[in-house]
Amino acid sequence: MSYMRADSGWSQPGDFNGLVQTCSSNIQKISHNSGQIKNLLYQLETRQETSELQEKLQQLQHYTNQLAKETNRHLKELGTLPPPPSPSEQRQQKLRRERLMNDFSAALNNFQLVQRSAAEKEKESVVRARAGSRVTGDGGNVNEQLVTFEKGGEWGQTQTQTEEPPITEEDLETIKERETNIKQLEADIMDVNQIFKDLALMIHDQGETIDSIEANVEGAESHVDRGAAQLQKASYYQKKSRKRMCILAMVLSLLLLIIIIIIWQAIK
Repeated sequence: MSYMRADSGWSQPGDFNGLVQTCSSNIQKISHNSGQIKNLLYQLETRQETSELQEKLQQLQHYTNQLAKETNRHLKELGTLPPPPSPSEQRQQKLRRERLMNDFSAALNNFQLVQRSAAEKEKESVVRARAGSRVTGDGGNVNEQLVTFEKGGEWGQTQTQTEEPPITEEDLETIKERETNIKQLEADIMDVNQIFKDLALMIHDQGETIDSIEANVEGAESHVDRGAAQLQKASYYQKKSRKRMCILAMVLSLLLLIIIIIIWQAIK
């Protein structure tokens, strides 16, 4: 069974939603593949070890490692996209990215556990292969004369026992292949360790960005509240001023009426 490259057939999404969808799909695949790897390891323990199972395990593990590296790149790319103009949309995008990173971290933890189990199984397999085969000095079979003692003090006939055949070229090739697999597994484990470091840095930056967005939102709300208070105060003063103007107009009208009455009485 062969697995495609993690990025084969994938066209780079050009927007935030496209990247989020790709990361979510990859995270689900990583979790699913980790379960399959665990199942293959169980089969290797309970059934006779076969080259087919070993190859399937190695390919699936390496394919999942490529998925993890690709997802890490996309998460970094999400952090470089230009933010939307609205502070609320900025906060929503940051929260979605934070949720993705948490899901990715959980999937990576499970994958790393089965990675290490796979590496241990490969090492045990190499040890067993080496212990089950021995190389002779001249490359031939070694015959050892064994003498058995029969009852009554009589010496029985000498028996010849042949040791196990020496290691073959096929055995050497198998051991070499598994040692190569171990090196690949260890390299993949190092890749996952580096991804964890990148994730920690992204989560730290994400926290600072969210704090900044929250500060901006709180600042905007504060400005809105302050502006509303100022509007209320202006409205109050405007009503108070209008009331004073009405009183003043009434007073002036009364004075004018009194003056008119006085003049009219004088003329009369």
